[in-house]
Amino acid sequence: MAKDPKGFLNITRKISEYRPVCDRIRDNKEVIDPRSDASSMEQAKRCMDCGTPFCHSGCPIGNIIPEWNELLAAGHWEAAFLLLDATNILPEVTGRICPALCEASCVIAINDDAVTIRENELGIIEHAFNSVLIKPHPPQVRTGKHVAVVGSGPAGISVAAFLNRKGYSVTVFERDANLGGILRYGIPDFKLEKTLLERRIELLKEEGIQFKVNTNITDIDSLKKEQDFDAVCLAIGSRTPRDLVVPGRELDGIHFAMDFLIQHNKKVTAESFNEPDITALNKNVVVIGGGDTGADCIGVSHRQGASCVTQIEIMPKPPEDRTPEMAWPKFPMILRVSSSHQEGGERDWCVMTKKFLATENKKVRAIQCERVEFGPEKDSNGRAIMKVVENSEFEIPTDLVVLAMGFVHPEHEGLIKNTGLELDQRGNIKAAEKNPTTSIEGVFVAGDARRGASLIVWAIYEAQNAAAAIDEYLS
Repeated sequence: MAKDPKGFLNITRKISEYRPVCDRIRDNKEVIDPRSDASSMEQAKRCMDCGTPFCHSGCPIGNIIPEWNELLAAGHWEAAFLLLDATNILPEVTGRICPALCEASCVIAINDDAVTIRENELGIIEHAFNSVLIKPHPPQVRTGKHVAVVGSGPAGISVAAFLNRKGYSVTVFERDANLGGILRYGIPDFKLEKTLLERRIELLKEEGIQFKVNTNITDIDSLKKEQDFDAVCLAIGSRTPRDLVVPGRELDGIHFAMDFLIQHNKKVTAESFNEPDITALNKNVVVIGGGDTGADCIGVSHRQGASCVTQIEIMPKPPEDRTPEMAWPKFPMILRVSSSHQEGGERDWCVMTKKFLATENKKVRAIQCERVEFGPEKDSNGRAIMKVVENSEFEIPTDLVVLAMGFVHPEHEGLIKNTGLELDQRGNIKAAEKNPTTSIEGVFVAGDARRGASLIVWAIYEAQNAAAAIDEYLS
C-alpha cells in the first residue's frame, strides 16, 4: 500500500468547522459541519505510521490507529471500518465528544499539530453507515448462557455488544423511558443528536440484544424473576452529584446540572416530565463548575434564551500551552474552549461561592463570592493550598444557578443498598480493574459505577474488561 512518508510535512491539520453561532444557537442540531470523505482521507495521510505509536498509550480502548489511518488514506474504507469496529463499539460517539486522549500523545504533537485522529475515526464510521457497510451480524452460534446488564449508558451498551458477539444472550435493563443513559439524557443534542444513538441501538437489537425500558432493578432477586441469568453486569453510572453546602442553598432557582440537562433533552424530544420546569429564558445564569458538564449547561442556556451566562470555577485558570509538568506524551490539562464558550458568556477562575442571596419570596437573586489564590505551598497530598484573598468579596446577580461540580459516586439507594454490595473508600462499587467481580458471586460491574465519573472512552474500556471477565467466568 503506497504511503507518502512526508504527508505530515506537506499537509496541515484541518478540523471540521462549526456552524455559524447565530444559526446554531437557534436550534439543537449538531454544531459541526462534518468534513468531506476526501478531507478525511487527506488528513489520514498525516499519520507517520510511527515505529512506536504513542497514540496507543493515550487510547484506553486500544484503537488500532496507525493501521486504520493508513487504510483510510488509501481509500480502503471497509477495511478501515473493520479495524475500528474491532475495538470500539461507539465510534460515532467518541468521534464526536471524546477529548481525544490519543491526539495528545501523537508523535507529531511533539513539535507540530497532532493528526486529527478523532475526526478520522468519525469519518470512517459515518462513511460506513452512509454507504451501508454496516449490517447486523448476529452470532451464528449461541452459548446457551444468559447475561443481564443493568444500565444502558455507554458502559452498558458496550458490554452488551461485546458479550453478544461472543454468543451470549444479553438483556439490558433501563429504568428510564428511553435507552442511552447519559448519552441520551446528559449530553445535549448539539453535541450528540439522539438519532445517532437510536441508529446504533437498532443495530444492536437486530444483532440479538434484548432491551427493556421502564424497568428499575432494585435488587438481584428482581432480576431472577425476569429470568435465571448466569451472570449480571451493573453499569449504572455515577449519578450522585457533588453539592455545594453554603448558606442559601435551599433557595428557589438553584439546580444540579444533570437535572437541567435531562429536562432540556426531554424537551427537545418532546418527552414528558413531572418535575417543575427549569428554564434559562430571559435569566442571568451562573454555572458553577468549569468542566465539560458546565460547558454543556452554557450551550443549553444560550439555546433557551438566557439574558447572560457566567461560568465560575474555584480552581485557577489553566495554562494555554503545555508546561514542564505536562510534557508530551501526557494529556495536558490546558485551557479548553468548547463550542458553547464560543457562543458567548463570561468565564472566571479562582472564585469561591460564599453564599446565595435571596429575594423577598426566597428566590435566588445573587451569589456572594470571594477570590482565592493558590500559592507554592502543598498539603500532605501534594495539592496546592488555597487561600482566600482579603477584601475580595463581590456579588454576581443571578436568577438561575446551575451546579456542575461533578459527581461523587453511584446512587446508593435502591440496588446497591438492597443488594449489600461492598463499596470502596470513594463510595463506588468495589471491584478490580481487569477482573471487575463484585462482592457477590456472578455479579460484575463496569463503567463509572466502579471507576467513578469519567470519560465515555473509559466506560468502553471498562466494558471490555467486564465482558472478558464474564466470558472467563461463564467458560
